[in-house]
Amino acid sequence: MTPPKARFPRDRSDKAVTRRTFLAAPLAFAGAWLPWIWNDAKGRDRRGAPAYSGGGGSASADGSAPAYVKLVDFTNSGKRKGIVMAEKVVKTDAEWQHLLTPEQFDVTRKKGTERAFTGKYANNHEKGIYRCVCCGNALFSSDTKFESGTGWPSFWAPIAEQNVKTETDVSLGMKRVEVLCKKCDAHLGHVFDDGPPPTHLRYCMNSAALDFVKRDDSRE
Repeated sequence: MTPPKARFPRDRSDKAVTRRTFLAAPLAFAGAWLPWIWNDAKGRDRRGAPAYSGGGGSASADGSAPAYVKLVDFTNSGKRKGIVMAEKVVKTDAEWQHLLTPEQFDVTRKKGTERAFTGKYANNHEKGIYRCVCCGNALFSSDTKFESGTGWPSFWAPIAEQNVKTETDVSLGMKRVEVLCKKCDAHLGHVFDDGPPPTHLRYCMNSAALDFVKRDDSRE
């Protein structure tokens, strides 16, 4: 009788191939997935919010972890929806230039100022809210807009204190208070203490930094 070992001889070449295949499989799997994981980690926050077109935010332009800011969300009719944690929008100059007009870019990203009486919202009397032209953050309401005679749209208060921030500006050799969008750091204008009651403040804004949304209560 033939011994079992002789009847079924081992095919050492097949076993070697099987062993090599087994050992190589995890490496092949890792090689296929690592580039995707790396690119996702670098680019997951580059989803790209357009300069305001109703989109959301993009996080850090250098691929770092996104930062978040506390804002008050509003409907287009000016109705307060509540406090939200929103991703801070950060883009490169090249990205902003692609999304904004030259004037919008100069004002919002380079802290420029449009000429008095040239902005499209200086004499706007329609009801609605003014959003940031870069990220869509709600900034001002027509309810606080007033005629300042300065040639720029003026408001005695933002729609929510949480949605804007201020910084000291000494760029012209004088001390002024700069107003910026809390969500994307867009330069909006300056605030002065010569406004009407009840705040006695005048938020002097650039039309180029704003996007007016006409009130339409029927959509709420």
